Amino acid sequence: MELRDIEIFVTLSEELHFGRTAERLRVSQARVSQSIKQQERRIGGALFERTSRSVRLTPLGERLRDRLKAGYGEIMAGIDEATTSARGQAGALTIGTMATHYQQIASVIDLFRQRHPQCELRMREVLPTDPFGALRADRIDIAVVWLPVREPDLTVGPQLYTEPLTLAVAADHRLASRDHVTMEDLGEYLVVRPDGPIPDYVWEAHTPLMTPAGRPIRAGANVATLEEAFTVIGTGNVVSPVGAHAAASRQRSDITFVPITDAPLLRYAPVWRTVNETSLFRAFIQAAKDAQTTT
Repeated sequence: MELRDIEIFVTLSEELHFGRTAERLRVSQARVSQSIKQQERRIGGALFERTSRSVRLTPLGERLRDRLKAGYGEIMAGIDEATTSARGQAGALTIGTMATHYQQIASVIDLFRQRHPQCELRMREVLPTDPFGALRADRIDIAVVWLPVREPDLTVGPQLYTEPLTLAVAADHRLASRDHVTMEDLGEYLVVRPDGPIPDYVWEAHTPLMTPAGRPIRAGANVATLEEAFTVIGTGNVVSPVGAHAAASRQRSDITFVPITDAPLLRYAPVWRTVNETSLFRAFIQAAKDAQTTT
């Protein structure tokens, strides 16, 4: 089996879609189909079950994927490292952060740029309501998002920083005059909910479904961005926990931020698509680790 055929098989086993596989590998859909048929003839059994609506691995295909994936990753990593070494860590790397959180990793960015001046480092914003979309669309290489992340196609790097939560309320809200609130107070009010594909378990690390005493925290307005959240919070109809960094960068006359004394810390770490990992990714993660030991 040629390396390109292995690449096609491994990619199709991840995407489970001939069109997306072809687009990702920059080949025709016919080339993908032809390669899989050739592999199935060579092996003597079907690797995928195809219908007009779906593609899925057969048990034989699952076993082949499990055996090939690790070896393929090692081969591509070796080729990539050799290529990068010859070129001197040139290329581009796009890092995504939430809003102004790039300031929280300034030491990492500075150290990486010192070590790899030939690499073009780009910054993009990650929407809290869709933390993985830009990664999976290959618009971002590494996203710095809050934990936990339990996605089978993503690798999670070391924790970089934490952020306390504060409660955003309208300036004339009954809680605005308090010097602090607790998570139990959320049981009295409607809170915003994300309008996006963020997994429930990720959002619940930010805004849980229940108070510590077991009372439901009721959903209010659905919002897609932080600015939308602040707009509806300013009306007084809903409240919401927000990160302290976001609060500090978005002071508004219609919003008051009240500390939450018992809120969990948001923990942030770099995340990337496992299949896309290169030596530049690893160089950035190493810079992140080294920057932490020197601060």
